Amino acid sequence: MSNQEFGKSSTSGLGADISDRAAAAASSLSEAAQQATEKAKQSALDLAGTTTNQVKGLLDGQVASGAEMIGHLAKSTRRAADELDRDAPQLAGLVRGVAVQIDSLADSMRDQTADQLLRTASDFTRRKPALVFGLASLAGFFVLRVLKSAPSGASASTDPYPGGHHGGPSTFHGA
Repeated sequence: MSNQEFGKSSTSGLGADISDRAAAAASSLSEAAQQATEKAKQSALDLAGTTTNQVKGLLDGQVASGAEMIGHLAKSTRRAADELDRDAPQLAGLVRGVAVQIDSLADSMRDQTADQLLRTASDFTRRKPALVFGLASLAGFFVLRVLKSAPSGASASTDPYPGGHHGGPSTFHGA
């Protein structure tokens, strides 16, 4: 073998060695990137799961608080029925029946999570959409009436001179 051929074979061997090392480094870098991506995905999933559980816990607590408030409303309704017993016993019976219904609503809410309550409301809406639409319309009507009848800031005052100066004869202090 001549010196020229020896130089070519050692140069081509060196180039192949560098090429193999570069390929191995690129492969190693690709694996590291995939592992980092998988770790990031897993961390994001863990964080999402933790956040979801915390939100569900918070909502379940709010459902329990709402059930307690509805229970208080039922107690107040019973007291109102007791007060009506003397003057209007028939109306008192009607109010007492409403109190029982309110109390049963509170009891059913105490036994449900926020997910179950949402599912129940969704099922009810699918079964009786006309009733839900009618109740929503009625609620909207009442809200609109309340907002329309509420005095605005400027028209709430009946005093045409809001600064306290009336300029009439009673405020004249001269000779």
